[in-house]
Amino acid sequence: MTTGVLERRAMDGYAKIADYWNEHIHDLSIATQPIGSLGFFDELDAYRFDKLRYLPEIVDFAGYRGQRLLEVGCGLGIDLVRFAADGAEVTGIDLASRSIELASRNFEQRGLSGDLQVMNGEAMTFADASFDVVYGHGVLQYTLNPEQMAAEMFRVLRPGGTAILMGYNRLSWLRLMSVLLRTPLEHMDAPGYRMFTAGEMRAMTRSFWKVELTHERFPVPTKLHRGWKAAIYNGLFVRGFNLLPRFVTGWTGWHLMVFAHK
Repeated sequence: MTTGVLERRAMDGYAKIADYWNEHIHDLSIATQPIGSLGFFDELDAYRFDKLRYLPEIVDFAGYRGQRLLEVGCGLGIDLVRFAADGAEVTGIDLASRSIELASRNFEQRGLSGDLQVMNGEAMTFADASFDVVYGHGVLQYTLNPEQMAAEMFRVLRPGGTAILMGYNRLSWLRLMSVLLRTPLEHMDAPGYRMFTAGEMRAMTRSFWKVELTHERFPVPTKLHRGWKAAIYNGLFVRGFNLLPRFVTGWTGWHLMVFAHK
């Protein structure tokens, strides 16, 4: 197969990813306010940080004042505005133009500034060592070549900087529940969708001198689903699972969180 054919297939793949995320707004189903309104962004923020209660406990959103922070796959800027509100100099990129459009509205309505661009995280146009922090919470699992994206994150990060990354855990409780209840996971139909093992996440970040990996995202009541499956999940499974000691269930966390130091 020629290089030209491979390049065309890759371009088609990135276009499909962009098209998908232009049509699918993450967590849209829980919103009641008009898309793009401040109330809309507030709803998504509240839902996200209720579902991901661990995130502000391990990511110090207020700890990067004055630092240059890049988010790869910034979506609507839900996390990025938290960094910006606490004084980080933020840049956000995403393949989906609609995401960047809405992220810009999110920033504008909050009176925050940020550099928001449509860009492929596997082929960034930034110079080497441009950022103090690179953040990618939930982007590696939706790209064509996550290893290349991780390499790009390493390249644009300055020596001494930190990459904060998340990938879905193939050996997680949530995947098991999805199989048992025959309920597809959110955005499983997205182009490029994949899951990782802890070893694969470590391998992707092997260029970094120090890598810290933790399993996070354990069961909380769902607000997305209804009916008997949701009742069983919320009433029995969530309560029962969280009664188990973490030394038993800790390796099953849905999110593999990585802090990689260059």
